[in-house]
Amino acid sequence: MEYIGLIVGLFVLIKGADFLVEGSSSIAKKLGIPTIIIGLTVVAFGTSLPEFLVNIISAYKGSTQMAFGNIVGSNLANTLLILGIVALIHPPRIKRSTVWKEIPFALLGAVALLIFCNDKIIDEGSFSVLSRIDGIALILFMIIFLYYLIEYTLKNKTEVEIN
Repeated sequence: MEYIGLIVGLFVLIKGADFLVEGSSSIAKKLGIPTIIIGLTVVAFGTSLPEFLVNIISAYKGSTQMAFGNIVGSNLANTLLILGIVALIHPPRIKRSTVWKEIPFALLGAVALLIFCNDKIIDEGSFSVLSRIDGIALILFMIIFLYYLIEYTLKNKTEVEIN
């Protein structure tokens, strides 16, 4: 019975992702918004929504380690596994702005998370905790990064547009 549920869930996930991408692209074209901005916002958040909900439920139930492991594992899989497979199939071209802005920003996020999660070592506290203030700081990092991406995309609309 679990296998049937897994297969049905996988099918629903794939079809839902298709609907999300098609619907988002349609909205972008009707509103004159560059497709890349829709990809960076609606599609990115939409594809992360199931993971987000699992993490919220885990945190609500007190299984914060599960949420933390899910986040770190997902980022490692997205960065190393998926990008590695893409590079094996067809090496991607990396723009100068990615090397000098996006990659350092991703590294800054990783370093911030490392610092935020090491209260015991850094502050010599009795335990390490990712506090609400740390959460606010991470959300602000995300907002700043989204702002940068949207501004960059709008300024370089013809250069960024993907067909």
